Amino acid sequence: MPNISVRRLYQDNQHKLNLSWVAGRSGSDNLISNDEQRPTQALVGHLNFIHPNRVQVLGLAEVEYLNKLEQAAARTALDQLFHRTMAVVIVANAQPVPNLLRDYCQSHNVPLMSTPLESPYLMDVLRIYLARALAVSTVMHGVFLDVLEIGVLIMGDSAMGKSELALELISRGHGMVADDAVELYRIGPETLEGRCPALLRDFLEVRGLGILNIRTIFGETAVRPKKVLKLIIHLMKANDQAMQTLDRLNIQSETQDILGVTVRKVILPVAAGRNLAVLVEAAVRNYILQLRGIDSTREFIDRHTNLLRDQEHAADSD
Repeated sequence: MPNISVRRLYQDNQHKLNLSWVAGRSGSDNLISNDEQRPTQALVGHLNFIHPNRVQVLGLAEVEYLNKLEQAAARTALDQLFHRTMAVVIVANAQPVPNLLRDYCQSHNVPLMSTPLESPYLMDVLRIYLARALAVSTVMHGVFLDVLEIGVLIMGDSAMGKSELALELISRGHGMVADDAVELYRIGPETLEGRCPALLRDFLEVRGLGILNIRTIFGETAVRPKKVLKLIIHLMKANDQAMQTLDRLNIQSETQDILGVTVRKVILPVAAGRNLAVLVEAAVRNYILQLRGIDSTREFIDRHTNLLRDQEHAADSD
């Protein structure tokens, strides 16, 4: 199960959220993880004594509540709170940290941080951050591109020309996210985000040319840090047997399941003389039209059906 430490959360968000570490540094290795019983949205929230969030946030109302409690009542409340599992406590809105809360965090090894930012904004940022940091992931072999603002994963057997096709598409103005190894993260119930491993970023391997730095050759606009996967294009060698199995009038779209997310899939036969870059662009444009309810194949079948029906009517009238 994916997890991150409080130390990493602090390092990744220190400057963005203006975080200050107040107490409880011994708990810097406390882990924040996700599971089916506690979705990411429930990991971060305002102070909750009944069902404590892994990241407890204290805004204006929560700090005022603690400060108004009598000493004995405050200790009882904090005993109940710290009896449960928490990873970190963050005091927002530039509020002074209550001394009793500081003592409890220090003695229970729970990191205590503060920020001048307002608590709703703080929670929104942390929820988005945790959704990405704790996303279920997998690595797939292929080339991931941004074609016409659509995330396209080109797959196929080795030596099918995936990298050469990617180079052609990049030269036509499209962008590259990753070559060879593509990291896919499920950041939502039906959303897969593709990223490139840090080691491979900006690089594309082309047989005969070696390793190319796409950013250096084509400029900053030729690479993308990440993209949502929308379409898979699978390259297949166009032998007679494979071509016979393809249904040219198939109106049922191919799909592939990745991490529980269904992704549209197009099988593209590869043969000498076929301009694959043009075919990929056409496949993406057709996918965009289908999203808008325009299906060329169904339109052709309907037109053909209507023609046959008209011919039958004309024959009956004769």
